[in-house]
Amino acid sequence: MVKPLTFKGDKPKKRKIRTEPTEPQASKSRKTATSPEPEEPSPDDQSWVSADAPSDISGPVVIVLPSDDPSCIASDPNGQVFASKLENLVDNDPATAEPHDVRQVWVASRVAGTESFSFKGHHGKYLSSDSHGLLSATASAVSHYESFLIIPSPEVSGTFSLQTHGGDGELFVCVKENSKATAGVEIRGDADSISFETTVRVRMQARFKPKLRATKESKAYEKISKKELEGMVGRGLTDDEVKRLRKGRKEGNFHEVLLDVKVSGKHDKWA
Repeated sequence: MVKPLTFKGDKPKKRKIRTEPTEPQASKSRKTATSPEPEEPSPDDQSWVSADAPSDISGPVVIVLPSDDPSCIASDPNGQVFASKLENLVDNDPATAEPHDVRQVWVASRVAGTESFSFKGHHGKYLSSDSHGLLSATASAVSHYESFLIIPSPEVSGTFSLQTHGGDGELFVCVKENSKATAGVEIRGDADSISFETTVRVRMQARFKPKLRATKESKAYEKISKKELEGMVGRGLTDDEVKRLRKGRKEGNFHEVLLDVKVSGKHDKWA
């Protein structure tokens, strides 16, 4: 189940506590034992990081544009695509951008059977680039107009160009500084080559990034108490043996180390 997005500055919502009729103390203690309070989500799950490769990209994303004033691709409920100014930045660095408006967030998904991606807006419509390079977000389904190939930048690590499928040749999403456009930036999909104007960053939620998710699961596996280890071995353990076993879980040879510790314990018994 995907959790609702939260933004910096949002006040946490207080949970409503339903009052129950007074019951005997024993009943209350039984409820406490069988129905513990649910754990709060980890703050790491709400953090935003930069995608390093197309294979990282999944879930809610912010497409940061190469504009003078940091901005990103956004869409209003009518499907109009525009450049939205980014406010959640550290030292005005686009590589630290986080959304403050749901209109700035797109849900990235791999298009089945291809290497391309689709981007669904907050209103349930997909980002699209037509044959003239005009961007909109009014499509209810994915066709080649709503498919974008994400190409890593050869110049700057962690940046990409979005190749559209709306034109006859290879066209890319780009920005053009224009005082008449919203935020002074016009977004189009008709650049015929990769350049600085086509270079974007993709910011995504950390919990969807494969490397971070794998690292988090690995660290969770490595964490094990001395009591659990002693239960596996069947006897008390010294600090050195605990360190050896934890190191084995980290390096992937836990069962071999566990067997060695068990065998050494038997030798010590009969020494």
